[in-house]
Amino acid sequence: MDDIFIIVPTLNPNIDLLDNFLRDLKKEFRNILVYDDGCRDEYKEYFKKLEKNGILVLHHYINLGKGRAMKDAFNYILNEYPNIKGVVTADSDGQHSVKDIIKCAKKVLEHQDALILGCRDFDQKHVPARNRFGNKMTRRVLKLFVGVGVSDTQTGLRGLSSEVMMKFMTTSGDRFEYETNQLIDTISKDVPIIEVPIETIYINGNTESHFNPIKDSLAIYKLFIKYIFASVSSFVIDILLFAMFSKIIKCNGYILISTIIARIISSTYNYFVNANMVFKNKNKSSFIKYVILVIVQMFVSGFGVTYFAKIFSKVSEVLIKIVVDIVIFIVNFIIQREFIFIGAKHEKK
Repeated sequence: MDDIFIIVPTLNPNIDLLDNFLRDLKKEFRNILVYDDGCRDEYKEYFKKLEKNGILVLHHYINLGKGRAMKDAFNYILNEYPNIKGVVTADSDGQHSVKDIIKCAKKVLEHQDALILGCRDFDQKHVPARNRFGNKMTRRVLKLFVGVGVSDTQTGLRGLSSEVMMKFMTTSGDRFEYETNQLIDTISKDVPIIEVPIETIYINGNTESHFNPIKDSLAIYKLFIKYIFASVSSFVIDILLFAMFSKIIKCNGYILISTIIARIISSTYNYFVNANMVFKNKNKSSFIKYVILVIVQMFVSGFGVTYFAKIFSKVSEVLIKIVVDIVIFIVNFIIQREFIFIGAKHEKK
């Protein structure tokens, strides 16, 4: 298969495992790139041997991380092999079979606009407990907070066309978080995800892997922390402005008027923070939908606070507004995630 480059990032690998893997891989693919991510000195002779056998080897002088190795490999291939159709990334720890790499490579050729994921079945008994727990927890959090639903968030077997490689060159992260950030960035970069079922292989309890399934998935939680910051800060601005205007304005309907003025100011702030820091999507369509959402929620908040203020006349309007807007906050996150800053298309094959 001459149109696909196989990229194998590696750090101090088991040489027997890697050697057997590359030998089988070379029978099916002409273009193979092994990225030495700062391996120890004793690997130098082994990498020279690979080069003599026709495998391209690139080096980091020190360990800079899997994400950096992947982006540097993308950059090299895009520059030196402009006619290549795409790449498949595979781990060097024996987790990926050549037949599954071929399956993913074929999907890259069929779907030049998509991110191809080779996905494992984590319900199988031989899967190490930390990997099963880490993946299941991370995929639920990714779906809940980001709106991207995939069955294997941590897979290193991925296919990317040249077009998709270019899109992910600017994705942040130099270490394992880069692969998680790819999934998150499918939203803003409008890249569909296609899942390809693959064999679930763990050798010696996955002791060869450098990946920590919980620690290295923190990018998802960072995104939600950013959303919390944007929402809480705009919430505080909204409450303070509401409290100020409800004291200044003295006429019928002062609660609704105060709500409208405060919400216009706080929502403008919230949109630009979410568009630039959280969802990274600030196109015209998202802005129009966001304005409609703000208008609807503004009147829901205004009429809701007015209604409950009449029922609970001895309770401060500000306190009632805080309770009402907490409910709106939860609904608001789901609507923004699913409909305003919309997620990527996703298929299973």
